[in-house]
Amino acid sequence: MKTRIIANELTTRRAFLGSAAVLAACAIVPGRVLGAESPLMIAAASDKPNSVFNGVRIGCITYSYRGAINSAQDTLKALIQDGLSEVELMGGPIQAFAGIGKEAQSGKPTDAELEAQLAKCRELRKIYNDAGVNIHIHKMDFGPSDEAIDFSFQVAKALGCVGITTERSESLARKLAPFADKHKIWVAFHNHTNNYPVMDKPDPILAYGQYIGFNFDIGHYFAGTKGLSPIPVIEKYHDRIVSLHVKDRTADGGNLPWGQGKTPIKEVLQLMKEEKWTFPADIELEYQIPSGSNAVAEVGKCVQYCREALA
Repeated sequence: MKTRIIANELTTRRAFLGSAAVLAACAIVPGRVLGAESPLMIAAASDKPNSVFNGVRIGCITYSYRGAINSAQDTLKALIQDGLSEVELMGGPIQAFAGIGKEAQSGKPTDAELEAQLAKCRELRKIYNDAGVNIHIHKMDFGPSDEAIDFSFQVAKALGCVGITTERSESLARKLAPFADKHKIWVAFHNHTNNYPVMDKPDPILAYGQYIGFNFDIGHYFAGTKGLSPIPVIEKYHDRIVSLHVKDRTADGGNLPWGQGKTPIKEVLQLMKEEKWTFPADIELEYQIPSGSNAVAEVGKCVQYCREALA
């Protein structure tokens, strides 16, 4: 099944917890960075975040909030403040909330312990969905054993994810493909500046299974190729792209605030709009946060950039 079809099967959204939850969450964003048209104020006014702009799903990998925001609950507050209804959730908040990993001190977890952890993942999914946020992907490391790998896919199902992201590796693609086919959950391989999808022939990792795909980082690609547009890659592999990572970089490698680099972010988003592709474009905040600002405020600026690009 093609990614754009699978990704469109979004988790059913329940009623949002209420505008009071949004307003309470606003507390950690300095008031001076907010305007009437900011994603946060729009989300507060509508009682629920909505970052699907003209059909394009804008999300965020929660690595963007690294450092100051660690728990699943605080991560959700940050997403709501930024008006984001889509997220790639890192393993840390998931594992802390569900108690995954605590069994390491006492040996292999029992079936009862594993089921309790999955129940907590289902609870986490409900909390996020009730707040209007869809966890489309998780990025929790795969364990070394077949049982641990299988558990990562069960976590994805419990969270309502369509896929799991990990770093690009052909040997890992070979190992994970049977599990992905079994669970019908994508493994989306993330590229850096030196290991991006192959263009002159079919990419070899895709041959291992029908649920092996890409988490394509357009900024890393742009920097790694010294300025080549990522658009031809997206056009070639759009049916195997599970999600994008979006950042603004220069051809010589620098990460900059959006609009100051040369990555064709607007052009990519407009292509997604025109082609009606439904894989999410996830903000990844990697530029240096300006003095007096914070990650939540800067992600909010990126959301606004996407909104304007897709207007």
